Amino acid sequence: MLTITKHLGDDGSAANVRIELPFDLRTRSRQLAKLSTGEEVGLRLERGLVLRGGDRLQADDGRIVEIVAADEVVSTVRCDDPWRLARASYHLGNRHVPVQIGAGWLRFRHDHALDEMLRGQGFSVTVEEAPFEPEGGAYGGGHGHGHAHGHG
Repeated sequence: MLTITKHLGDDGSAANVRIELPFDLRTRSRQLAKLSTGEEVGLRLERGLVLRGGDRLQADDGRIVEIVAADEVVSTVRCDDPWRLARASYHLGNRHVPVQIGAGWLRFRHDHALDEMLRGQGFSVTVEEAPFEPEGGAYGGGHGHGHAHGHG
């Protein structure tokens, strides 16, 4: 079986093949996946790595593999008022919900209770299928956060 161990990031390399994964699977460093050709591969990547749509990986046979963010069922909040959108972000973040932020919109994994909470606050919420690329969080989505933990 083909193995993929090298993450190239979004370096613009020409990809030979693709892997389409939803967000939950793009956070796993060890898994089996299928290339767009149908070939099964083993991903053995650095722990804590979050793959983003457009990232490139290099397979052991030298092929360059592009990561594609799969469409998922998401809720999208649209609002022209940045203050109101910040309020919606606050309420979602207060519930530790991963959120993707765009110009005039927020997106999160569909949850009917969260949709109703936001609608109750006057927001327009649309359930749709779209790629989900949430923010990495305060510490970069699982990467080191740059300060020592020594207690010396």
